[in-house]
This record gives sequence, structure tokens and C-alpha cells, in this order.
Amino acid sequence: MEILNWIILVAGFCLIPAGVLMLCRRYRFLGKIGPVLILYALGIIIGNIGLMPGQMPAVQEILSNAMVPLAIPLMLFGCTFKLSGARSQILAMVTGLISVTVAVTAGYLIFGNDIQEGAKVGGMLTGVYTGGTINLAALKTMLGVDEETYILINSYDILVSFLYLSFLLAIGIKLFRKFLPNETSGFSKKDADEIQAEIEKENENPYKGLFTRSGMSQAGKMLGLTILIVGISAGTALLLPESMFMTIFILMLTTLGIAFSFIRKVRETKYSYDIGMYFIYVFCIVVASMADLSKLDLVGGMGLLGYLLVVVFGSLLLQVISAKIFRIDSDMMVISSVTFINSPPFVPMMAAAMKNKDVLIPGLTIGVIGYAAGNYLGFLMSQLLALL
Repeated sequence: MEILNWIILVAGFCLIPAGVLMLCRRYRFLGKIGPVLILYALGIIIGNIGLMPGQMPAVQEILSNAMVPLAIPLMLFGCTFKLSGARSQILAMVTGLISVTVAVTAGYLIFGNDIQEGAKVGGMLTGVYTGGTINLAALKTMLGVDEETYILINSYDILVSFLYLSFLLAIGIKLFRKFLPNETSGFSKKDADEIQAEIEKENENPYKGLFTRSGMSQAGKMLGLTILIVGISAGTALLLPESMFMTIFILMLTTLGIAFSFIRKVRETKYSYDIGMYFIYVFCIVVASMADLSKLDLVGGMGLLGYLLVVVFGSLLLQVISAKIFRIDSDMMVISSVTFINSPPFVPMMAAAMKNKDVLIPGLTIGVIGYAAGNYLGFLMSQLLALL
């Protein structure tokens, strides 16, 4: 019976995105909402109805850990690596880091006195919003934060991050493109025409032809290459201290994905990007299902919730202002913010939502730096905030 439950859960998480994609293509209003937001909503519902509680956590952990490493190389294979966005990339990264630290400080001054161990919480928020959940977990141990506070931060983080992503996907991307420069890739007229042609094909089924003999052959080769890359990356990361595993693992995945993208035969293979994107869709519904609404103490945790809202949306506002002052490309600013707030695994999803593959590599690069810096910045911020 337990094995059957595992099969049902895994099959459900893996097949629901296919149904959502089909409905989004069939019904225009769902297409405007987008598969990501729909999958997030479905994931939250699935995670909070008490479905198979014995097997659910294990399935969530396995799928959430497996999907992104498989997706990153597949999505990088079809990218053309360009250096034209280097200025915007560096400025977006620097202003993003500064924006998070300023927002954490401002939030502490507003809510710090109402939160138990507010300085330590500020340090944890600095770590998670410059790196990711791995930094949050590391800082919990490093700073000696109690389990209840850690769980509450995790739960609120998922809720606030969902609101943040919803804002970006609904109006943020379009708004910032009107308000800020939009020259991420420095495309020539020919490049722009080619990309516009690709965008116009988005309404077509990208998986059409995948299940033919030729399509299955190409997909099999790309999946085999991806598994090889994942194995090499994990093996290399395991040779180093455990604290460096995620940073080295993602760095290796990104580096090898980029390296193989220079091989024309790999770069021009069909379906690799779309298969990788499907893995990201699975990741979206699984991560959303991990949000435990029963853990949200909406009365006792209002100060903490307010702190997270200030950090997330305050840092976004500061990045927008910085982008306007320094003329940073709008898409690069958005991908930098998403990398810091949601961590690198969300970069491919946002790049797809923006229909801009060229921010994928810079976003992952910024994310790796964030992973590496998150623990140091988090610890430093906790010490500085304690002095205020």
C-alpha cells in the first residue's frame, strides 16, 4: 500500500503540469494567468489537505531535489552565451546585495523589537535572500535559532515569495520593462527578429513531435548527457566540505551546461529546453505543496511576517530605484532580484516567463555568488543588528 501511495504521489506531481499546460493552451484566460501561478495554487492546495501525510514529505524532498539539477543543464544546452550584458549583470548583482542588506536593516528597525531574537532573524533573512534555503538552514545552526522560529520563517517565506512571484508574473515584468531600459542581450536587428519569431511560436505546443521516434531519440540523448553532467557535478562537490556542496554543485552544473552549449550539435537539438522547463513546472508544484498553512501563526507572527514583507518588497523597490539611476536592464534587474529572493532554482522559470533565455546564465551566475556569500553576510548582519 505504501509503494502504491508513492507511485500515486509521484505520478500526480509529474503529470499535473501536463494537464495544466494543456488547459492553458486551450483556454485563453488560463494562458494569461500562466502555468506557474496555477501550479503554485494547486501545490498549496495539495500540501494542505492532508493527502497521504506518511509519504508526502519524502516524495516532496526527492522531487524538489531532483528536478532542478536535471533542468539546469537541459535549459542551458540551447543558450547562446554572450558577454554583452556584463555591465548590467555586475551592477544588478551589486545593487541587489546592497538592497537586501538595506531592507533587512530597515525591517529590523521597524519590527526587530517585536521579534524574539530579532538580530538573529535578520541574519537568517540576509542569508536566505542573498543565497537560498541552504543558507537559512546553515545560519539556523550557526546562530543557534530555535526550531519553531526556523519553521515559521520557512512557512512565511514560501507565502511571501509566492506573493512576490505573483506580482512579478502578473504586472511586474511588464511594468519594469516600461519604466527601465530593456536591452539585456544587446540584440542586433536580425537577432531580435529571430527571437520574436521564437516568441510567436510560444502558443504552439512545444512538445509536439516529442513522442515520435526522432523526438524520443533526441530527448534520450539529452537526458543521458544531463544525467552524466549531474553525476560529474555531484561527484566533484562531494570531494569538498559539505558546507560547499550546493555552491560547487550548481557551479559545476552551470559550467558544464554552458560548455556543452558551445557544441553546435548539442545546442541545436530540439526539446532540451522544453523538457528542462517541464522539470521546472514539476518543481513549482512540489515546492508550493511544502507550504504548511497550519504553521502560520497569523496573530503571534505578525511582526515576523511584516519583517519578511519589508525585506522582500523593500529590496525589490530599492533595486528598481537603483536600476533607474544606473540604467540597469529591466530583465537583468528582475532576474537578479528573483535569484536573491527565491534562489537560483527559480531563475529558469522566470527566464521562461520573460521569454528571455539570455538572462538564464547571468541569473545562475549571480545565484552561485549569492550561495557562496549568504552565510558570511548573514552572520555579519546578525552581529551588526545586535549592536543597534
